[in-house]
Amino acid sequence: MLDHLPERDRPVVKARLRRAWASDNHALALDGLRTLASELARSHPGAAASLREGLEETLTLTRLGIHGRLKKTLASTNPIESMIEIIRRTSRNVKRWQSGDMCLRWTAAGMLEAETQFRKVVGYADLAKLALAVERDLLAQRTTTHTTTKENTLIPVTV
Repeated sequence: MLDHLPERDRPVVKARLRRAWASDNHALALDGLRTLASELARSHPGAAASLREGLEETLTLTRLGIHGRLKKTLASTNPIESMIEIIRRTSRNVKRWQSGDMCLRWTAAGMLEAETQFRKVVGYADLAKLALAVERDLLAQRTTTHTTTKENTLIPVTV
C-alpha cells in the first residue's frame, strides 16, 4: 500500500497504520483505517483502494481479542515468507516440471524441509485462547448468517 504513495507521505501514513494495528480496540482501529482510506481516496486513490482491499483482514487478531506476544507473532509475515523461501530453494534445481502433481510433491518436500527449521511460536501459551476466539467468531457468523437467511426467505402464500 505504501508503494502507492510518494516518499514524503509514507512516514505519516505508516505511523497511522501502525497505530491502528497496535490498538486493542477493534472498533477504534477499524475506524482509524477507514478514516485514513477516505483521506487517501482524494489524493492517492490507488493507496486507498489497496488499504480497503484487506482492511478487515488486517484487524482479525484484534477482532478476536488476541493480544501480546501471540498477536505480534501472528501479525508478522516473516514465518510464512521464510517457509516460502525454503520451498523455492528446495525446488530451484527442477528444470522440467512434468505436471501439477510434481509441483505439489516438490512443494510438500520443501514444506517438510522448512518444518525442521520451525521454532516454537512466541506466545504459544495463548494458542488455546485463539482457538476459543475463532470458535466463538465462527459461531457468531453462523448465527448471523442463519438469522439473515431466515428473515430473507420468502414464504409461499396461496391465494
